[in-house]
Amino acid sequence: MTPLVTAAVLLAAVTHAGWNAIAHRITDKLAGFALISGGGLLIGLATAPFVPFPAAGAWPYLFGSAALHIAYYALLMKSFELGDFGQAYPLARGSAPLIVAVLAAVFAHEVPDGWAAAGIALSCAGLTGVALWGLRGHRPDWAAIGAALATGLTIAAYTVVDGLGVRASGSSLGYIAWLMAVQGTVIPAYALWRRRGRAGALLRPHAGLGLLGAALSVAAYALVLWAQTRAELAPVAALRESSVIVGAAIGALFFKERFGAPRIAAAGLLVVGIGLMLRAG
Repeated sequence: MTPLVTAAVLLAAVTHAGWNAIAHRITDKLAGFALISGGGLLIGLATAPFVPFPAAGAWPYLFGSAALHIAYYALLMKSFELGDFGQAYPLARGSAPLIVAVLAAVFAHEVPDGWAAAGIALSCAGLTGVALWGLRGHRPDWAAIGAALATGLTIAAYTVVDGLGVRASGSSLGYIAWLMAVQGTVIPAYALWRRRGRAGALLRPHAGLGLLGAALSVAAYALVLWAQTRAELAPVAALRESSVIVGAAIGALFFKERFGAPRIAAAGLLVVGIGLMLRAG
């Protein structure tokens, strides 16, 4: 991984934590995710005429990724309803890199070397430690943890699918524009149906925050997709998950969630893991 790719992925990590915090901040989760997904649709449609059209070989991946992203949004929404941001976000993101490493080895023939494998394992351990340390001294909420882990599975799946799809597309910008356009129709349509007659009144108070979240979401994933055309999938996925440190800080500062010594130690473990992955790259 070159310094430019590393910087792009780290910037994506910050913007990704930002849009997830916005989604958590909006009390009506369906309204929040409808605005973020619908905003992505608008950005995709506005961008599509000005970027190359994805090659034919990319479209099966693109449609598959759109379906996985819809499942991801639904599970992430449930995770935020059930658990604290500082727990649900890092657990969902932290479970993904190891799964990505396995899937990338199987489907993309990218087998990590010893340093990369050690870095991925340490990063996953650190991220899991950040997530599972008791936020309020209570027993774990297994329903929230289960939803977050299921979210992690969808993250891993769409990461590999998009990594292969963007390489086949011939244009990372074209791929992200059409991906946003295709996937961005379902959740807003569902919200309009579910809240029929009241959708406008429910969406309007959150429109500004939701559209900001959409812009951050598209920027974050565009950076990741570009990076996946320049580096192997597993290290990019693992480095991107440094966003959980930003997420934990947001949880402590804005949502008043605890961030004590155990989480600081787990964050340090993550940093060591990232260092090993960068050494491998």
